[in-house]
Amino acid sequence: MKMINVTKSSLPSYKKYSRKIKKLWKTKHLTNLGFYHNELEMKLSKYLLVENLLLYNNGHSALEFAFEAIMKKGEIITTPFTFSSTTHAIIRTGNTPVFCDVKYDYTIDESKIEELITEKTIAIAPVHVYGNICNVDKISEIAKKYNLMVIYDSAHVFGTKYKDKGIGTFGDISMFSLHATKVFHSIEGGALTFNDNSYKEMLTSIRNFGQINPENIKYIGGNGKMDEFRAAMGLTLLEIIDSEIGKRKLVYERYIQNLKHLDGIKLNYVQSDVTSNYAYFPVLFENYKYNRNEIYELLKINNIISRKYFYPLTSEFSAYKGLFHINETPLAKHLAKNILCLPLYADLNLKDVDMICNIIKKGVL
Repeated sequence: MKMINVTKSSLPSYKKYSRKIKKLWKTKHLTNLGFYHNELEMKLSKYLLVENLLLYNNGHSALEFAFEAIMKKGEIITTPFTFSSTTHAIIRTGNTPVFCDVKYDYTIDESKIEELITEKTIAIAPVHVYGNICNVDKISEIAKKYNLMVIYDSAHVFGTKYKDKGIGTFGDISMFSLHATKVFHSIEGGALTFNDNSYKEMLTSIRNFGQINPENIKYIGGNGKMDEFRAAMGLTLLEIIDSEIGKRKLVYERYIQNLKHLDGIKLNYVQSDVTSNYAYFPVLFENYKYNRNEIYELLKINNIISRKYFYPLTSEFSAYKGLFHINETPLAKHLAKNILCLPLYADLNLKDVDMICNIIKKGVL
């Protein structure tokens, strides 16, 4: 029986990518902000409908650089219902995460943010999850009221729009992951988007050892540059990304069609005023005849790999043992114990979607 993974990378045609990278054997310009790198920055900025976009070697580096751009240390309000990168980036930049609970759309509960703000708070770091977006309007109000920066972890929402605006236009800085498992990728990569041009000098230079020019190191930077091979992948994949998202939509809708009448589960529907990228298909098992772990094992027996995503909460990591009180985010804890992401990618056969759903319904193939 064939294996069905939880995700599979979209790829452009081999010929197109080969043709693109063949030019690099002539130029010998393989990294250090080359032609493809600069072209991809320009084209992604246009595609995502943002004023400024900078590329990085991966999303985590980009997120750390974003937190460094705050230029002070303190508490950052975020959620534990996220990938480890979000929490790690906060702590690795010398800041302290303050965990806020989430809502049933898996994003930060904006009604609980203000009660967590103290004199030590310097920013809010909400996480857009599964393609669902946070309440960007309310978060903007809170940030303005308390003079806080907002840095969005937008790893899951490449291409998503809210009221026809690119999601990367909200907040002070947004980080997009361009990892191979994402809707759009550059094999490995990341991007920061921002509206305020005052961030541009620092965010540009700290990805290149803090250089303003070869004789002026203004910031304590790192090495976060994207190379030309990855940029070439991004450019060729960008040509077909709308088609790939369209295919993902068909898979997403087939799951909805199959599972929407089942008692004891909650499905993830596209939010109002949101143009979705159909990044993930999470299913919440609440009082279903099989629990999350049983479904996970049933699928695994049939060579179908689902993912307990996100489990455990970042606040429960052994790396942070004793540092956080996990019972302060009860809904996030509940979701982590009962959520399962089903396979979703552009090339997933709709008959395979039906098979997956039949296993969930009947407990057998």
